Amino acid sequence: MNLLEVTNLKKSFGELEVLKNISFSVSESEVISIIGPSGSGKSTLLRCLTMLETIDGGSMTYCGEQAVNDESGVPVYADKAVLKRIRSYFGLVFQNFNLFPHYSVMKNITDAPVHVQKRNKEEVYNEAKILLKKMGLEDKGDCYPYQLSGGQQQRVAIARALAMKPRMLFFDEPTSALDPELTAEILKVLRELAAEKMTMVIVTHEIDFAKSVSEQVIFMDGGLIVEKGKPEDVIDNPSNDRTKAFLKKMIEK
Repeated sequence: MNLLEVTNLKKSFGELEVLKNISFSVSESEVISIIGPSGSGKSTLLRCLTMLETIDGGSMTYCGEQAVNDESGVPVYADKAVLKRIRSYFGLVFQNFNLFPHYSVMKNITDAPVHVQKRNKEEVYNEAKILLKKMGLEDKGDCYPYQLSGGQQQRVAIARALAMKPRMLFFDEPTSALDPELTAEILKVLRELAAEKMTMVIVTHEIDFAKSVSEQVIFMDGGLIVEKGKPEDVIDNPSNDRTKAFLKKMIEK
């Protein structure tokens, strides 16, 4: 079953067309990596998929429920109740963590499940402890974000997203704010989630990582999907000159 289907998605900011007819689907347990140069539209795409930005054309369907359709030629979003339910299907992890600085680690993880999802507090806290242990942070529940390294903060952000029990997770450059050692920590967590069959869409510049965990790689440039397919095709054997030039530049870095 496809957890996400995107058809002809378009997004402009004023005169600037940032996304042009983007179409792809994500099936259950699949890991998709989105690669491409800065300014290619990758982060904007993620913001549209997670409904932080409204789209100017196209349709998006999550778990069989239509979030937006543009049969009339104009994108029409579903009503509030449907969108609220659809938002519960996915989680988003930002590149700069976005933790609440005045909340402890435990409160950052448990606040939304308790107050938004109205789940049992004791059950949520027990699950949060298990998630912290999984992230190697079992002794950090009472700490505040400023007391943690960037890698630890990002692991808290991943635990917070998982605490909502989403069907799929979106990651926007989850390692771009981290040094190489901390980057390795986060990639290890993502590999473990992939091994557990978590459905993930990851915008990343870590090409070796994308190659090793993804079922599908999407290369974007200039607001378009230039190439998509299996990692061994897109990364090892790209057919498009733009993909080849980008990968060559990444290898030379």
